[in-house]
Amino acid sequence: MEKGPLGRERILELLPHRYPMLMIDRVLEIGENYVRAEKVISSNEPALQGHFPGRPIFPGVLILEAMAQAAGIWAATNSPALREKLSVLAGIDGARFRRQVVPGDVLVLEARALAARSKLIKIEAKASVGGETVAEAVIMAAFVPKEGGEA
Repeated sequence: MEKGPLGRERILELLPHRYPMLMIDRVLEIGENYVRAEKVISSNEPALQGHFPGRPIFPGVLILEAMAQAAGIWAATNSPALREKLSVLAGIDGARFRRQVVPGDVLVLEARALAARSKLIKIEAKASVGGETVAEAVIMAAFVPKEGGEA
């Protein structure tokens, strides 16, 4: 099992996402059942051009996506079999947003495995800025074949 930190090259190997949907800039630490990663919020983020002009706020749905991608990295580093599958969002429970995320913020993403099976994982996820929680949710992801067909 990899421990971290992991840079951009390794992240690109582990996740199928690419710009502008890649939400992980660096993986800080990977443990037996958790991962900590970062996303630097730049004023150049494509979503900020329209959300909102004159008052850019990083969209909550993209914070959830970043937490899910952190969970995907945990799954890929803990199970070689899962690296051959595509992780897709299967559900989100109890999502809460505590404060706005703006350009210049460094989003620290934490995901902790609650349950993991061959086709589904359930993750408790949290995003914070400067030690203050900005979002939290329980995320479920399903694993499907990368090229269509049966899971």
